[in-house]
Amino acid sequence: MENRKVNSTSLPIPAKRYFTIGEVGVLCGVKPHVLRYWEQEFTQLKPVKRRGNRRYYQHQEVLLIRRIKELLYDEGFTINGARNQLEQVEESGRIATEEIAANAQFSVTDLRYVRREIKSIVSQLLS
Repeated sequence: MENRKVNSTSLPIPAKRYFTIGEVGVLCGVKPHVLRYWEQEFTQLKPVKRRGNRRYYQHQEVLLIRRIKELLYDEGFTINGARNQLEQVEESGRIATEEIAANAQFSVTDLRYVRREIKSIVSQLLS
């Protein structure tokens, strides 16, 4: 029988709304004390806290934790470097969203112009 180490990042994330810190630790291959430390270092990581200060993580936070682990352990970033990397991705996503919104506005304006032109052509053809 082969002893293969299971890659925690390859484990599928169950279809649940909330995950306990223990479950996230297993899914991400990180101990709970590390997760609590990362909460202090990465402002994007904010689990819901309920009775007794118990932490409950959502799906997107599990993905974020996997990304943080990848940056720190696989790509060799420091905490500051990983934080900066995540902030750059966040900023580029925000810029891309703004560009899409601006392009959509131009598209709506263009469509209105085309619509007016078509109406003008149709009225000329009918007269």
